This record gives sequence, C-alpha cells and structure tokens, in this order.
Amino acid sequence: MIGVLFICTGNICRSPTAEGVFRAMVARAGLESGFVIDSAGTYDGHVGQPPSREAVRAAARRGYDLAALRARQLVADDLRRFDHVLAMDRGHLRALRAMAPPDLKDKPRLFLDTAPHLGLQEVDDPWYGTTADYERALDTIEAGCAALLEHLRATSLTA
Repeated sequence: MIGVLFICTGNICRSPTAEGVFRAMVARAGLESGFVIDSAGTYDGHVGQPPSREAVRAAARRGYDLAALRARQLVADDLRRFDHVLAMDRGHLRALRAMAPPDLKDKPRLFLDTAPHLGLQEVDDPWYGTTADYERALDTIEAGCAALLEHLRATSLTA
C-alpha cells in the first residue's frame, strides 16, 4: 500500500480537492487497492467541517465528489504513516518539516515536485477568492495529481 497525504492550511480547499481528484484518478486506473489517500490541515480551525462550498462545486462540475470529506488536523504520526506527505505550498512544507522528527525532515515535499512541466511550485490558495480562483486551483491540482500518479506508477507500483 502506498500512503499519500495532501496538506494545506485548513483542509477545506486545496488538500481535500487533491484528495478527491487523486482518489478518482486512482479509481479510474483500477489501482484503489494499492493506495491509502487522505488529506489534512496545519490549522485546527476547520476540523470536522466539509470542504468549502466553492471547492465542492468546482470539483463537482468536473465529476469529483468531495461531499463526504471532513477536515482534520495534521498529527505527528501522519509523517510516519504516509509514504508521501505533500504540501500545497512552501508555508505548509516549513510547518511539516518543523514538526517532523530528525529522521523524517526530508520526507515532506511540495505536491508539485512531480510536475515540473507546470512551471509552478505551489498551488495558489483560492480561499477568499472567486469561482475562477477555485477553477485555476483545480486545474493545477488535476495536472499535479496526474503527474503524481504517473510518477508513482513508474517508481512504486509493480506490474
């Protein structure tokens, strides 16, 4: 099993969107039994809440269902439990590395590290933004998830 954890601030926009998109891509590829996929936030202010309405709507327009997801806060054990701990931006990456024990400091990485062709390092935060901001974030997340799945298929999954 390959554990993939997506991290953003409140776990109500970017990281649950990435979780939902990646789950759908993994399912379409028939690889669900090979993955544990989750998301979490560095901030505890939204714990138990669903993703933002605009994130749910943007995802639904493209066939992704985020309705059952609920925000949770990142816990230190997540860094051991998941093989891939992926931050949506550099601030999240700093927070992850600050909480990581010395042997895991290099484990967290930016979500878009496997998508250098995008020319981006971070997924812009659509919170407080417009519908177009959520659509742009979803564009980036879809491309990032596709690149991540391709990378994991090439490096971690056996035929």
